[in-house]
Order: sequence, then structure tokens, then C-alpha cells
Amino acid sequence: MMGERSPQGSLFAADTRYLEFVGRESFYGFLGLRGRELFRDADFAGFYCTDNGRRSVPPSLLAMALLLQTYDGVSDAEAKQRADFDLRWKVALGVAIEERPFAKSTRQLFRAQLVIHGEAQSIFRQSLQYARTQGYLRGRKMRVALDTTAIFGRGAVEDTYNLIGHGVRHLCEVLAERAGEAAEAWAATRGLERYFASSLKATAEVDWDDAASREAFLTAIVRDGERVLALAREARSSLAAGSAEDQRIVAAAELLMPLLWPDVEPTEEGYRIKPGTAKDRVPSVHDPEQRHGRKSHGQTFTGHKGAVAVDTTTPLVTAVEALPGTAPEGESAAALVAASEANTGSAVEQVIGDTAYGSLETREALGERAVIAPTVHPHRGRALSKSDFDIDVPGERVRCPEGHETTRWTWATVRPGAGKPKVRVKRFHFPQDLCRACPRYADCVTDQRGRGRTITLHPDEERLQAARAFEQTDYFREQYRRRVVVEHRIARLVQRGVRQSRFRGRTMTAFELLMAATVANLTLVAGCEAAKGVFRRVLSALQGLSRRIPALGRATALWRTGPIEIAA
Repeated sequence: MMGERSPQGSLFAADTRYLEFVGRESFYGFLGLRGRELFRDADFAGFYCTDNGRRSVPPSLLAMALLLQTYDGVSDAEAKQRADFDLRWKVALGVAIEERPFAKSTRQLFRAQLVIHGEAQSIFRQSLQYARTQGYLRGRKMRVALDTTAIFGRGAVEDTYNLIGHGVRHLCEVLAERAGEAAEAWAATRGLERYFASSLKATAEVDWDDAASREAFLTAIVRDGERVLALAREARSSLAAGSAEDQRIVAAAELLMPLLWPDVEPTEEGYRIKPGTAKDRVPSVHDPEQRHGRKSHGQTFTGHKGAVAVDTTTPLVTAVEALPGTAPEGESAAALVAASEANTGSAVEQVIGDTAYGSLETREALGERAVIAPTVHPHRGRALSKSDFDIDVPGERVRCPEGHETTRWTWATVRPGAGKPKVRVKRFHFPQDLCRACPRYADCVTDQRGRGRTITLHPDEERLQAARAFEQTDYFREQYRRRVVVEHRIARLVQRGVRQSRFRGRTMTAFELLMAATVANLTLVAGCEAAKGVFRRVLSALQGLSRRIPALGRATALWRTGPIEIAA
């Protein structure tokens, strides 16, 4: 059964006795004062049986413990120690000094329940709801800034040999369990014992400086993988489709297959490692959801992307999402904006982002909302890019930077993006003789055959030109400066530990991101409340002095009626 906290607290609790000592302006003091208002036990009633069983630790207390763990950036074991012995945590949790409020496993089970039931989102929304009660996000439409940050995965990143080896071993273990045998014994009878050694590479004598020797080793591993997959198909033939055993074999086989094929290519005698990195490559058996990602041209990482939406006025984090490391950032924009509206109850009228959010596809997905994001200006090694040309789409005319015009065009078939169908667009041609006589020919034309410059229009060129013209306005520049708010909030989330995931899998990474965003929002509101408290105390002190000093009284009255506010 669900245990519940008393709404009145206790005279002997740490928050009653030591709140001033810890500091009511601190995050610990804030939770001690507002914890019962923020989190109620009834909000988590769905986790518990209603009519029997031993009473649990109050779930509202466990929810606050999760936030304290995120705030202090400590492990599960250290969180348990701090709840037992740290005065600050006892004040925040509202427990007695001698009380040990929960076991480590109890808090871990509560976290698992939050993830399974999808209730981590409710804790995050509670931070926004509390902010709303304090005057934030009221009576207006929001302007949100979007961005992503790299989150390093928890799983070990391995080379192709070890990846395939671990995939083979895992499938062997599942098949051995199905046969009722010990995994190592099952593998030994089938010549697969080397995959259970402490090191796969140590089981074979390979000259790593010799390409033929490396390929022979890789070929043997790949063929072992193919053989184990055949054994898996044989085992499934005697099982009912969709049964628990069948699903375990399928899951293990589906893990091995993306490890087996993307990184290798056939040769005349076997297999070799394919040059480059395969798209959507699985880099870790321990966390198959990790991906090789790129945050910029010079910054690569392995893990996930954390997508963040921030209200530029307050600035509160309004939505977060964990994405694959390879995910294009613009594809998450519509989902983040929709989540921001659902979490806050306020409509979004403007979206601000960098060039990743400036594509026409992203603008279309965002509907009627204003988009403040630069479009991509391709250069492709040229000093003069397409954006330097004046394109009159209705008039079917293109003018180059030197003032030359052309109206001659032909149809061209292009693919507007990866995975999209080809479409027909207009391609304008400048005369060869005109271009070759131009002093800027070398900066403009890269065709080695000496042809003139060509300009290929976008399938929606008019909207693209309108967006690029909008980028040159003072209004765009003024609004685009607000994007710095999301960078500051991401920096705060990184301080809360989101740069390195503590768990495997994207679901748990998303949970960490939600907890960090909740703490960031609550510390922001708590800091403003503390600032207002200091302001009120200073004003009260001045009023006391003004009774003795008339001039100070007049100044205090002016101060109270003047345009003074505490910025959110």
C-alpha cells in the first residue's frame, strides 16, 4: 500500500528545526518549504496496490530524492548516504535527524516505476505548473528557442571484430538457455568456445600489420556469425511463433545482424572491413541505441542528442527529448513545440533556432508559427554561391553579381533531400562566352569543361527567397539574438550532468534529461523567490529607518512606487 506524508509535517523534523541553518534561499531550503506543495503522494497512487500490502515509503519523498540526486550529481549509493546523514537532504526531505528514509533499492524501484508508467514527464510538468502559479507563462503566447546538445552514451564503443564477437556470444547464450545447457559447454560442442574467452583477439594469431591475416580473421568471425544465425532459425522452427522463447531468440538475432553486415564487404576469398563508417552503425553491444553523431563539422560523438526547448522570456525549459545521435535536429522541432504547448498550456507563436531549423521542411512542419532561423547557404567550394545571384522566379530571370542576366532554362531532375523522391526543377544557364569573358569566372564556375554557370532552383524557390530576404531585416537580427537563452539553459543542464549518460538506452537517457530540466526550472524559480525575499527585507529595513530620517522616507516611497521589478 502507498505510504503518505503528513501535510502538517512534524515539530521534530529537520526542516522545522534547521531550515534557517541550511538556508531557506538554497535549493534544499526551497524543497523543504515547497516540497509538499510540489509533489503529492496521490499523484503516484497508480504505482501501488490500494487495499493490501505493507505501507511504502511516501512516493513524494522519493520524487524529491531523485531531484536532489540530480542537483548534487551523485550516484545511487551516495544518494542513500546523503539521505541518511546529510543535514541539507534531511531538511529538503522533511525527515527527522535520526531517520533513514529509504533503502537504495526502494528508490531504484520507484525510478523504474516512473519510467515504465511514463510519469517522469509529470514531475517535469509540475515544475512548470509551479512556475505558472508564481506568475510565469501567464496570459501570453510563447517564443521558444530550440537547440540540441551531445549526450555521450554509457555503452563501451568497440571495433568491428569485438562487436561481432559479442553479438555471436549473446545469441549463443540465448540458444544454450533454450537447449537447457551451460552456454560455454553449448558453444564448445559447436566450435564457438573462443567467443567466451576473456579476449576474442587473443584466441587467434593475427598479424595486424598484414591485410590478408586481418581479413582471414574477420572472415572466420563473420562465418561463425552466419552459422549461429542458421542455428537460431533451426531452433525457432520448433517453437510457436511469438512465444517468449521465440521472442528472445529473435531479439538476440536482430542484435547480431546489424553488427554483422554494415561494417564488412565481400572479397574474392572472404570478407574485409568496409572503408568509412556505415550510416546508422551500431557502435556498442552494451547499448545498441547509441549512434555515431555529429554536432558540427568538427565535433563528433557517440551517444544520443538531447533536444531542448526554452521560453525566451522567462527562461524556463518547456520541453526536452532524447534523440538518436544521427537524428537531424530540424526533424524534432514540431514535436518539441507541441510538447511545449502541452506542458505549459500556452501557445507558441514564434520558434527561434540555428540553421538546423531553417529548412523549408521544418518551417512547413511548424505551420503558421513564425520561424526565426537562418537558411543554409551552400557554397560547395565556390567564392560565388547561388545566394549571391538575384533570382526572379515569376519573371523566369536570373541576374549574376556582375549584372549579367539570363532567361534560358531547362528542366532538371533533382532529389531535394535524403530519402525524398526526385522532382523536376528549372535550371538556368548563363552563356559560355559571357562567363569566360567575366573577370570573376574562376570564382564562379568550377566546370572543367569550360561551360557557363548554371543555377538550379529549389522546388519551393519563392519561399526560400522570401526566407533569405527576411534574414536581412533588423527584426530578424533582433529576435535571433534571443537564441542565446537556449544555449545558457543547455549549459545549466550540462552542469546537472546530462553530458554523460549514467544509464544505457535512450529511454533512461530521456529520464535523466527530464530530471535535469526539472531541477533547472525549480532552481530558476527558487532563485527569483530568494531575490524577492531579499528585496522585501531591504525595503522593510529602509522603512524602519525612514521613521527617523525623513529624507530617507521620501526616497523609500519613491522607490516603492517607481518602475522596479525583479526580472524573471
